[in-house]
Amino acid sequence: MSEFPPTPSQDISAVLEAMLFAAPTGMTLSQLAEASEKKGVEVEEGLKILEQRYNQGGGLRLKWHKGKVELTTAPELAVHIEKLLELESNSRLSRAGVETMAIVAYKQPITRPGIDAIRGVNSDGVIKSLLMKGLIEETGRAEGPGRPILYCTTSAFLQQFGLQSIGELPPYDYEADTSENPEDNQILKD
Repeated sequence: MSEFPPTPSQDISAVLEAMLFAAPTGMTLSQLAEASEKKGVEVEEGLKILEQRYNQGGGLRLKWHKGKVELTTAPELAVHIEKLLELESNSRLSRAGVETMAIVAYKQPITRPGIDAIRGVNSDGVIKSLLMKGLIEETGRAEGPGRPILYCTTSAFLQQFGLQSIGELPPYDYEADTSENPEDNQILKD
């Protein structure tokens, strides 16, 4: 037990904020409930209060990814954080990188052969680059021949693109991808 237990005047949002600040990675609702000795409903309410506070223009945000929540800096303030930490601006993604990121983001989990089929070219190099940048990660293996690796986005992807959750991606417009001429929709042309 700690020397200074929370006083009754401390609300759950303050306790959650402190825990998320100290946590090295995202935490699930059940982890937060157990650590705060509160019920899941109370934790959810406390997180809603924090999210409302942060969305009113503060420098912090709550980011949700794969059932976990973490405290991050506001994406619009990245240039100031980079300057403070003397970091170079994040290296730009190539067109192939952006294309592959979009495929993974909308189709996750997806295999490399699945990505290759959509792009129409081998994606080994691009996937390796995205893995090294921490924008995608291996999340398991698909059932089927060869059991290919499945890829999903990471919380670094959300941070890079200024998203709080994958649900903030704009809806994918399938109709814009279809053409009246079926020959235009072929990946490989004769």
